[in-house]
Amino acid sequence: MGFGGPIGLIVVGLILSLAFNEQQVGPLRITVVGWILVLAGALWLVLTLVQQNTRRRHTTTATTTDAQGRQATSQRTTESDPPPPAV
Repeated sequence: MGFGGPIGLIVVGLILSLAFNEQQVGPLRITVVGWILVLAGALWLVLTLVQQNTRRRHTTTATTTDAQGRQATSQRTTESDPPPPAV
């Protein structure tokens, strides 16, 4: 998921909300539809940023037993960066 969709939605919403003066298409006011698109694009952009900036954490636990029956437990935690966005 990239940034083009939400930015495009914000741009179209701003054009509709700022370029028209109280025009209606049936029961819909164009400026209100524009502001709704701006808010939806901003929410989409925030969700995209949050998703791409989260780190992935993986924990592995291993228990080994030696010849005398003693057990040893080791735990390893790895963090990785998220994959790059698809182009």
